[in-house]
Amino acid sequence: MSASLLRRGLELLEAPGRGRAPPGLQRGQDGLRAVGTARRRKRAPDPGRNKATIKGRVVKSAIEEYHKKKAANHLRENLQYMLKGRYVADKTITEQVLAQNRGRKSKDQPPKKVAKKKPEGTVFTEEDFRKFEREYFGRP
Repeated sequence: MSASLLRRGLELLEAPGRGRAPPGLQRGQDGLRAVGTARRRKRAPDPGRNKATIKGRVVKSAIEEYHKKKAANHLRENLQYMLKGRYVADKTITEQVLAQNRGRKSKDQPPKKVAKKKPEGTVFTEEDFRKFEREYFGRP
């Protein structure tokens, strides 16, 4: 809360006629002169005399400012926008875009694709095994 708002609130709460004491009662030990300078230093400026304020300025509510600056969640609108479009980009185009956005550092590079080894098939067929069985074990 700023000092000017605090002063305004105190002025509103101040009882009428209690604003300033009569000058005779404020006299201190040093006389009128010392009391006058101290009074000038301590005295809050009148609302009409404050030159630092801007004309026509509206006091803003802290709650309204908070709601204005509060981060909004746009997830639902973004999902609707993304799901609305039916166009799917070509895979080659997406690969090109990803390659352009990739950095030169090794951590930015995708992992190398390892070619899967195909399991080697046998050269022999079932008939060859049966033939071998007959010849080696002597079974019909």
